Amino acid sequence: MIEAHSLTKRYGARTAVDDLGFTVRPGIVTGFLGPNGAGKSTTMRMLLGLDAPTSGRAVVNGRGYARHRAPLHEVGAMLEARSVHTGRSAYHHLLALAATHGISKRRVNEVIDLVGLRAVAKKRVGGFSLGMGQRLGIAGALLGDPATVILDEPVNGLDPEGILWIRNLLKGLAAEGRTVLVSSHLMSEMAQTAEHLIVIGRGRLIADTSVAEFVARAAKDVVRVRTDEAEKLSGLLAGPDVSIAPQEPGALEVTGLGSERIGRIAAEHGIALAELTPQQASLEDAFMELTRDAVEYQAPAPQLIGAGGGGLAA
Repeated sequence: MIEAHSLTKRYGARTAVDDLGFTVRPGIVTGFLGPNGAGKSTTMRMLLGLDAPTSGRAVVNGRGYARHRAPLHEVGAMLEARSVHTGRSAYHHLLALAATHGISKRRVNEVIDLVGLRAVAKKRVGGFSLGMGQRLGIAGALLGDPATVILDEPVNGLDPEGILWIRNLLKGLAAEGRTVLVSSHLMSEMAQTAEHLIVIGRGRLIADTSVAEFVARAAKDVVRVRTDEAEKLSGLLAGPDVSIAPQEPGALEVTGLGSERIGRIAAEHGIALAELTPQQASLEDAFMELTRDAVEYQAPAPQLIGAGGGGLAA
């Protein structure tokens, strides 16, 4: 189990993490999300004892990371997959890690097979692709057969087969009763992998909840409607808290009214509906909505290239 108690980290006048508290429990995959600059990397570094908090404390399996006698057996982590001596082979990199904890060569070979690097195990890491480097980083995290796994962007650089593999691996680790914390920018992947979410912005906690509850918090009543009497129906549905956006001819996107209410109004006025479909919010929609005010750098509205003078013509 991972526990953060009032974690705060300041760099001079800048506060990277601000009174952050949460618990990551075993048995499920927990996603760790936040916009760029939210403080995720700093938080994970404090969990692993790489950065000292200005105040507060981080505990993994009941102790601070540095207090574990054999930390690789307690916590397996990958924060930067490419932080490996490029002149070493994958096998010798893992063997060197294993030697620090008395881990056997047999276990080194097990994790090499587990992550699918057997064919390149004796090749120098400097020639590895991004995806192969990710697999090696994950192998290092799993080397000590740890009870807790912390991974930062584990699917970065992986192909579709690799993404499916890491998804099943993480779920399998959680099913074994391990604590699994995963940071990722890929919302679609988190939606399929994580059951619980910890979301931060500007160093503060935004949400600590299940994926379903997180999406429901941001969801709005959005319903797609198709009818030959779209204009008439639009007038009947209009109200101060209702937004109606025309789509293709005969179709409307209605926000602020549920499908049952829309259907009742249409029936009361004899309007036949060809479609009445509630639109499901995605994890990405919910994330963008709930972190809108926590984004460190706001991009300007996109401009058409070539429109208004400077720039390349389309």
